[in-house]
Amino acid sequence: MNSLLALYQRLQHLLLMVLCIFLLAEGGQLVMLRALPTNPGFWNLSHIWLGFVCCVVATTFFISNIIGGSWRQYFGVFVGNWQPLWHDLNGLRHGRIPAAGGVGLFSLVEGLTMVALLAVCFSGGMWFFEQGSNEALFWRIWHHSFVYLFITLLILHVVCALSHLLDLIRD
Repeated sequence: MNSLLALYQRLQHLLLMVLCIFLLAEGGQLVMLRALPTNPGFWNLSHIWLGFVCCVVATTFFISNIIGGSWRQYFGVFVGNWQPLWHDLNGLRHGRIPAAGGVGLFSLVEGLTMVALLAVCFSGGMWFFEQGSNEALFWRIWHHSFVYLFITLLILHVVCALSHLLDLIRD
């Protein structure tokens, strides 16, 4: 059982990537407003079920990334540790790519991306559980807003990762 759990922990990031790509790609095919249609169809049902799977994986991924004090790597600025962020921003001004891992700009982007994904999951779940009521439209608006925030942070996250790959190739 421990080896299965360890394998899951190693594959969480990959699983989230696949789920998010599918969920974001199919999002335009949905026809849900206040409630699921009477005959929801493949796109609506797959979005809901894979969305719930994504909620579980995103939550366990977030927990596994912040336990044992490692939350300081992603959210150090919220406890006053601004020095690594200022160092990275100053380095960017001079054309230096921030270091991978550790505390700093790229870690903050990673942490905020995880939080945005959790907000997408929460608002999507609330939208589902409130379907048929007036609150469902409220949660739909929040879900869409958080999706746009998540996409923006995800693009930043991918740019950060690609910059490290380019840096490795250059060296």
